[in-house]
Amino acid sequence: MTNTDLRNTRKVLFAKTSLDGHWRGPLLVTGALEDAGFDVMMLGMATPEETAAAALRDKPDLIGLNICGHIDVVKRTVAMLREQLPETPIFAGGTIAPWAKKELEAIGVEVYPPGSKLKDIVAAAHRLTEG
Repeated sequence: MTNTDLRNTRKVLFAKTSLDGHWRGPLLVTGALEDAGFDVMMLGMATPEETAAAALRDKPDLIGLNICGHIDVVKRTVAMLREQLPETPIFAGGTIAPWAKKELEAIGVEVYPPGSKLKDIVAAAHRLTEG
């Protein structure tokens, strides 16, 4: 199966959870996911409510969140997503303090802090969307 054969079979909804101006990480990750055959829907900067509404509307196979240090917003976003789509896996990346990484992992979010390899993120997306 080629990447083209996989296209549009697995959807990833990706949102930035803060109003910072750093786009390099999210663009690298979403580009790598697209190159790997995922259909990526980039929300850009979105509130928890906007992210949850988009997830409910689009029914993605995976939700990606760019954190940028705002753990409380991310936890609120995750709670809303779990309420509406409890089976949809969530992964997060960006500036994440070690204590925040532990908190997110405790609620079932896979976390990829700065320095994570794109190949590991893409492999996780494949694993999380299998089946």
